[in-house]
Amino acid sequence: MQLRYAFRLYPDAAQQASLARAFGCARVVFNDAVRAREDARKAGRPFPKAGELSTRLITEAKRTVERSWLGEVSAVVLQQSLRDAESAYRNFFASLKGTRKGPRIGPPRFKSRKDNRQSIRFTANARWNITGSRRLNLPKIGTVKVKWSRPLPATPTSVTVIKDAAGRYFASFVIDTDANADAARMPDTGQTVGIDLGLTHFAVLSDGTKIDSPRFLRRAEKKLKKAQRELSRKQKGSKNRAKARLKVARAHAEVADARREFHHQLSTKLITDNQGIAVEDLSVAGLARTRLAKSVHDAGWSSFINMLQYKAERYGRTLVKIGRFEPTSQTCSTCGIKHGPKPLHVRKWTCTACGTVHDRDTNAAINVKTAAGLAVSACGAPVRPGAIPAQREETGSHGFPTEPRAA
Repeated sequence: MQLRYAFRLYPDAAQQASLARAFGCARVVFNDAVRAREDARKAGRPFPKAGELSTRLITEAKRTVERSWLGEVSAVVLQQSLRDAESAYRNFFASLKGTRKGPRIGPPRFKSRKDNRQSIRFTANARWNITGSRRLNLPKIGTVKVKWSRPLPATPTSVTVIKDAAGRYFASFVIDTDANADAARMPDTGQTVGIDLGLTHFAVLSDGTKIDSPRFLRRAEKKLKKAQRELSRKQKGSKNRAKARLKVARAHAEVADARREFHHQLSTKLITDNQGIAVEDLSVAGLARTRLAKSVHDAGWSSFINMLQYKAERYGRTLVKIGRFEPTSQTCSTCGIKHGPKPLHVRKWTCTACGTVHDRDTNAAINVKTAAGLAVSACGAPVRPGAIPAQREETGSHGFPTEPRAA
């Protein structure tokens, strides 16, 4: 599988100017491609092909006075910008036809020169390389200093240079991972776990382990409010406003980086210790429309589950998502009797059938594990409290036992 490895870049003043020129040229070519497609649509003509756009917007445009500065950057950067526009239109048409998963997406829009997030991509034919002094040599930009936080496991196929809203530069390498090396790195383990995600505790495991929610956004709220107030008082278009905007962006970047690091550490530990993992398919978009919206976004459940998903695929683990309407908080994990819904302030309850005292979150995590078919009785058969239909994305063989399950 393909993964991205991102590293911090530290370009000097001249290299920053060259990168800004490359960002601008890539943006202009992308906008020209969108404009050419829109003009063809309004005139009732067929969309121009990618080859035609490449000849008209890059090769011939370089010979004109208005676009002669396109020759100051690598041609690969401009070609990749055209590919991005082509991919955006392809995704838009696939979304219209209903063949693309996820919510509907709109047509490509023009990129703004005032957008503080920019990127360019270099493929293998751009002749970029990593020098002997461990610097990144980019065509028509130079050798840029890189902060190598870890070694690259293989030779990268492409590199994307990114400038984020906080003014930081990153190099994102695309790596083809080795399945045999990944299997040796993560040996098989017989343990399985169910995870109940929440707000009081970020995650509660079926073995009773509770992982506190760091609440990175809540802890940085005072600092963010102060920076945002300073930004709102600055005059639009002034240099002081640009400095204040950068201060706000850096404060938000610190929160996002801390949350991402927490998700990576926790997901890697769970993947390392367990062969099978069960989670609930939460509707984060729906929960984000409630009064708990800020806390839901602060937790970042979707990002965490996505990390579990690709790491499970990479290291040969099994991740099962159960339905979001599964009554995990209402069912007794001991006898399987379903009780009624309970308000959020009820953290402990007693089963009226068997008398077991349950911790709400631990009981839910056990039920998540049971509903996914990961719980095993003393006889070795999977245990479930009742017949639960498999979700559409869970059908088929996932390495779990397929024989009839005991009730």
